[in-house]
Amino acid sequence: MKQIFTILFDLDGTLVDTAPDLMRAHNHVMKKFGYPTKSTEEIRNLVGQGAGAMLGRSIWGQAKKEFGKVQNEKIKKEMVKDFVDFYGKNIVNESTLINGVKDFLVWSKDNNISMAVCTNKQEHLAVDLLKKIGIYDFFEYVAGHNTFDYCKPDPRHLTSVIEILNGDIKKSIMIGDSETDANAAKAAGIPVILLEDGYTEKNTTEIYHNHLIKDFLGIEKIVSKYL
Repeated sequence: MKQIFTILFDLDGTLVDTAPDLMRAHNHVMKKFGYPTKSTEEIRNLVGQGAGAMLGRSIWGQAKKEFGKVQNEKIKKEMVKDFVDFYGKNIVNESTLINGVKDFLVWSKDNNISMAVCTNKQEHLAVDLLKKIGIYDFFEYVAGHNTFDYCKPDPRHLTSVIEILNGDIKKSIMIGDSETDANAAKAAGIPVILLEDGYTEKNTTEIYHNHLIKDFLGIEKIVSKYL
């Protein structure tokens, strides 16, 4: 049967509250390299563009000493590797599904909706997290930071996945929690359902969206309007 609609989901802060486990990995790396650690709430503001961007924003925002460019890149790559290694081994210690996610995924499947994940997490980490938290089988495709040669906010991260699913941009919607998701969807011409209290420093009023939700409870009413 032909799929009637496509829903693209961000992962961190949208499907799963990953901040507690990201905080542990972040702070593990920070302590090792002599930088200040951060709280879970601070981590929520840093997540969204991948491990390197998160660590970069954390460090360069606070660091008193400056590194030369070569040393910067070398240290940053080392830090990202340590982060990914530690996080990969501790990916679902405290992470939990956002309220209502499982029921919505079941509803979407029952309504013959195609679903995929578009995240700036590395693909293997995204797949591992989705499997361990028990929702991987709902998705037809998972596109991570390193799946293509581009990632959000580049709209091709979304449009390429829709194409792979044999979907239609005019019959698609993006569910995310940050300006990274919203800007990618806006550029692709796809409506955005934005979660409040997302992994971003911006207020929801500063982020493009068509609908605003607290969690996934009752989101079926919004999506039904597009079917």
